[in-house]
Amino acid sequence: MKVLVVGGAGYIGSHTVRQLLAAGYEVAVLDNLSSGHAAALPNGVRLFQSDLLQPEQLTQALAEIQADAVIHFAARIEVGESMCEPLAYYRNNVVGSLNLLQAIQETGRRIPLVFSSTAAVYGTTDAVPIPEDAPLRPESVYGQTKRMTEDMIHAAHAAYGQPYTVLRYFNVCGASPEGDIGEAHSSQTHLIELACLTALGKRPKMMVFGTDYPTPDGTCIRDYVHVQDLADAHVLAVGALLDGRHDAATYNVGLGHGFSVREVLDMVDEVVGVRLLREEAERRPGDPPQLVADASRIRAELGFEPQFPELRQMVGMAWMWHRTHPNGFEF
Repeated sequence: MKVLVVGGAGYIGSHTVRQLLAAGYEVAVLDNLSSGHAAALPNGVRLFQSDLLQPEQLTQALAEIQADAVIHFAARIEVGESMCEPLAYYRNNVVGSLNLLQAIQETGRRIPLVFSSTAAVYGTTDAVPIPEDAPLRPESVYGQTKRMTEDMIHAAHAAYGQPYTVLRYFNVCGASPEGDIGEAHSSQTHLIELACLTALGKRPKMMVFGTDYPTPDGTCIRDYVHVQDLADAHVLAVGALLDGRHDAATYNVGLGHGFSVREVLDMVDEVVGVRLLREEAERRPGDPPQLVADASRIRAELGFEPQFPELRQMVGMAWMWHRTHPNGFEF
């Protein structure tokens, strides 16, 4: 079976490409390399250097490889940036996804689609943990673009029978167990990545936003999922679509429990052997006390079982990557 991974040279996409290959799939990647890296792809994986805003090249890629399934990662993902550059996010994330759905329909084949969504579609919620049927009230343009894409996918399923799986995931972290691919973003926003870069001296200190939340240590709690476990969830989703176990599903992907900001920073201190300088600050607007996934559905229906659920594993693999690749894929 052949899988086209759109955005496959990015952080999550490149890990998923590896896991697909390990599972026996033939894989091709379409990526404009605006945030992805060709160096993250295994040798022999065909790369179409293009994006979803070039529909002719997308149609060509689908035709050339005769894709049996598509995984869609391609998106701009920074919440803060989305509020400053909303039209760029709607164009890239929504119009690009529309082009992909249109290109799939034009093949005349029922090509299953796995879509990379996000917990940002829920917005602030009191539900702990958050089930898939919680109200969708995204509070950022980024979250809105993901919800709009989900809506388009649902409509394509209802009208054309488009098979799909939507995966909504929470905080992604870690790096490959081999230590050769990991996070390499031009703008860093993820807590563990920021902490590792601080330990390397690339940042002066860690900011702790809010210490008076109704949590055991006063800091926010977030559900983390190791990037390779998340990649495995995509492989499971592709398999379920291709073998006909379902043709429309939505799953949260997470551990089902969380770690606080203090717990994460303490673990980084322990792993790297240096206590990071920290500065406490006021809460940031829109940061809920806890965001934890109800991941029981994907465990029950797809057999998802994280292989790296321990915080020490996540931090340790992230640190190994950043320590050996302090400039990412630039040597």
